[in-house]
Amino acid sequence: MRLAMLTPAPDYEAEWRWAFDVEAEALRAAGAEVVGVPWTEFADPVGFDLVLPLVTWGYHLRHAEWLAFLGRAEAEDWPMANPPQLLRWNSDKAYLAELGRQGLANVPTLEVDHLNEAALAAAHGVLGTDQLVIKPPVSAAAWGTYRLGPGEPVPAEVHGSRMLVQPWLGSVTQEGEYSLIFFGGRFSHCVAKRPKAGDFRVQPDHGGTTIACALPNGALTVAEAALAAAPTPTTYARVDLIRGNDGGLQLMELELIEPALFLHCVPEATGRFAAAVLAAAA
Repeated sequence: MRLAMLTPAPDYEAEWRWAFDVEAEALRAAGAEVVGVPWTEFADPVGFDLVLPLVTWGYHLRHAEWLAFLGRAEAEDWPMANPPQLLRWNSDKAYLAELGRQGLANVPTLEVDHLNEAALAAAHGVLGTDQLVIKPPVSAAAWGTYRLGPGEPVPAEVHGSRMLVQPWLGSVTQEGEYSLIFFGGRFSHCVAKRPKAGDFRVQPDHGGTTIACALPNGALTVAEAALAAAPTPTTYARVDLIRGNDGGLQLMELELIEPALFLHCVPEATGRFAAAVLAAAA
């Protein structure tokens, strides 16, 4: 099989090879040919059995272009996993509020069209906390994410922007976050992500660490419910969970576009990953 693995735009500055290399090697070990192509330059899937947008990091910085790309892929019925309609839905974190309205156990999320001090004050009241986290609905790697305490103003760079507002969850600095990875809809492995001292961002870009771990009690139930609520089945998925202020695990994010799958943390998962991708390409 010949697979196109989409990579960042040529001007994307963050390091991404660590994810691409281990995923491409897993697929090559299973007998596939893997061709890396920047998503901004990919125009025709002819000659490929499957298109994998697994490393389209930085799409949030070119969101209009990304949506046009997905529109073309859907209109031309590209063989893509995950499918374009699912990627479009997952591109905007407003899906969190949608899932919350469906009764999923997720981090309480307010969507604010124009975030200012008045809207922030209202969010403090609605969420019942004096510590908030704000983030853009189209974002990745904690880009544009801030923790705000009582009386702190909206940062100038996001003032007046459409933003999501969530309660601050102190568990992130103690317990961290959990990522459950699924291939072909089946649970594969779990990792714990923890921030460096003095930070709350768990991503490697910000000094966070990631290690394989056992499944926390109740995590699989929450993760499977979140995946079941997605618009289509998935070939690959990462479900990020965090312990809420009520002590239960809550959905932080549903990563269906270009999630780091942390195969390097659980080498035996590479075969499960490859089998799911090759089944999707068959």
